[in-house]
Amino acid sequence: MILPKIRDPRLITIRRGGTLEDSDHYLLALWAAKCAEHVLHYFERVYPEDDRPRKAIESTYAWARGEIRTTESKVAAHHSNKAARDVTGAAKSAALSDGQAAVVAHVAAHDLGAAAYAIRAVIAGSEKDQSRANGLEESLWQREQLPEGLRDLVLEDQRNRNSLCWNVFDL
Repeated sequence: MILPKIRDPRLITIRRGGTLEDSDHYLLALWAAKCAEHVLHYFERVYPEDDRPRKAIESTYAWARGEIRTTESKVAAHHSNKAARDVTGAAKSAALSDGQAAVVAHVAAHDLGAAAYAIRAVIAGSEKDQSRANGLEESLWQREQLPEGLRDLVLEDQRNRNSLCWNVFDL
């Protein structure tokens, strides 16, 4: 579980009692989708016929554009997570990253799950002697993709939830 017992109100939308504006919620979803899409090839290389993880990413983008409802994105996340059940290694982490990105529509704090699983996919897909360096490179790439106005919030959240996210933000 990558969500803390006590959630940060800055990552809860205003209509649910937090302080997160819808526009920032969409930006977090787009960032999560970029992180997940960056590692999708680990899944598609092994299972090119299974489009469930790709559809999860597509649903994230569609939700952020206002084209689908949260429930549709949650369903896509569920399907991507189901795809992850039958696989291992980098492909599994990639599919889970895609699912986490899609469920950001429901809970913004899942953005970190998409990022953490993406780093895990890179680590799992690397040669053992390169896994740490490649994981760090992925983490740095993700940070470069952060929306400027949310950068400090996400980096603080990474520090706060790093232990829940397998310490992948601390390589």
